[in-house]
Amino acid sequence: MKWRRTLLPHSRWAVISVPYLWMLLFFAVPFLIVLKIAFSHQALAIPPYTPVLEFVDKAVMLKLNLSNFLELVRDAHYLEAYASSLKIAAISTFFCLLIGYPMAYTIARLPPTSRNIALMLVILPSWISFLIRIYAWMGILQTNGLLNKALLSIGIIDEPLRMMNTPLAAYIGIVYAYLPFMILPLYSNLVKLDLRLLEAAYDLGAKPWKAFVKITLPLSRSGIIAGCMLVMIPAVGEFVIPELLGGPDTLMIGRLLWSQFFSAGNWPMASAVAIVMLVLLLIPIIVFHRFQQRELEGRLA
Repeated sequence: MKWRRTLLPHSRWAVISVPYLWMLLFFAVPFLIVLKIAFSHQALAIPPYTPVLEFVDKAVMLKLNLSNFLELVRDAHYLEAYASSLKIAAISTFFCLLIGYPMAYTIARLPPTSRNIALMLVILPSWISFLIRIYAWMGILQTNGLLNKALLSIGIIDEPLRMMNTPLAAYIGIVYAYLPFMILPLYSNLVKLDLRLLEAAYDLGAKPWKAFVKITLPLSRSGIIAGCMLVMIPAVGEFVIPELLGGPDTLMIGRLLWSQFFSAGNWPMASAVAIVMLVLLLIPIIVFHRFQQRELEGRLA
């Protein structure tokens, strides 16, 4: 018994240390590197920024440049990019929820065999390359694409609609790409719903819509929040979809980052943009984590 007690803490630390080491190597270290670059000056050198730490007369000098972060507040272009990214991500998340909730609810109520097939159909597009799927949407949304041809043949429109290189195309691409990230958390939550609660509500005279609003929707709140976080957080920094589908009118922070890194070669400014974006994304993650803790404490109480 003593041997087991001494072994258990060590085994716990062995299990916990692996993900912590992973986070340290692939999140904390890159974050610190980007943070260091954000406090430097742009320079005509390789790499194109000045060092933050300098050794002068056997002393270490720390030179922090705050102008990159101040420029984010002064330049309205950056503020507009942040606002546009948050708006596009929020609207896309709303439509993902609007489409994904009925799909997840339907899948959760299917028989087990049909349920597995439906889940496979949701996951199956993810097996195809992300770029190939976005290029496919380019073929669908072009002026002479499949969608315009179908609408013309049916007679709904008289001339082709301009959908490519518009914000609408970016919304369609983001909703399509991130819809499975909304469906799967909702499904995992709804499939565990106790149907006896709905039966009791029906026996007491509640209509289906009222039982849904009073029982199903509140009990699926954690799934809704998790799905919204999984969609909105990566959508804010999306680059490929706005670049290929959105065109120049779709301003997002991911495209601004790319232009600062590769076109302007201003690594310090791009790093400052990335740091601020990361801080903005950490806020909803912390809020969601606190919500989960309170919900867990409420169940244990």
